[in-house]
Amino acid sequence: MTSSRSPLISSRKLPQQARSTRLVEDVLQAAVQVLAKEGAQRFTMARVAEKAGVSVGSLYQYFPNKAAVLFRLQHDEWRQTSELLRGIIEDSRTPPLDRLRSLVITFVHSECDEAQMRTALSDAAPFYRNAPEAQEAREAAQDAFLAFIREVLPAATESTCGLASELILTTLSAAGKHFSETPRTPSEIEAYSNAMADMFCAYLERLRQC
Repeated sequence: MTSSRSPLISSRKLPQQARSTRLVEDVLQAAVQVLAKEGAQRFTMARVAEKAGVSVGSLYQYFPNKAAVLFRLQHDEWRQTSELLRGIIEDSRTPPLDRLRSLVITFVHSECDEAQMRTALSDAAPFYRNAPEAQEAREAAQDAFLAFIREVLPAATESTCGLASELILTTLSAAGKHFSETPRTPSEIEAYSNAMADMFCAYLERLRQC
């Protein structure tokens, strides 16, 4: 019996010259447009190459398959979002629960602002979900948030901190995705994100008192 193999999603090589860097940037911009227009199932290397105005051979110099291109788009989105959110939760000048509120509000706004692209990337996830690089990216975000929860709950056990971290991240992700699937007004986004922040803060306050 053969075991299923994870797709190769690492870039074949990194661009070293300005021209190569520009080519990769053009490819990624074209990939965004193709994904938004065609969806994950009709996303092909040939369509990306045509949109970027390059040969398929040039595309394969940097990406071994479409899973690699899709993961690069997702990874770039993860990195931008993670850097933004980590900047909030690691700001020690701000009280922890105020940071959590800012994180929730920022995340929900981000979900709503990029709903169409995030939905397309979510549909593409099966192409790279089980790859080691994808797992490492998810674990890095989870580790950063767990460190924040430990700061909020310094007297709590590791299992309590782990449960709180997982519960908040899972709820935030699922609720943010569901909420952003329908167009929302700024006032709706503000009300929803503050209500969710109230819920998380009340939960952590209760754990603090245990």
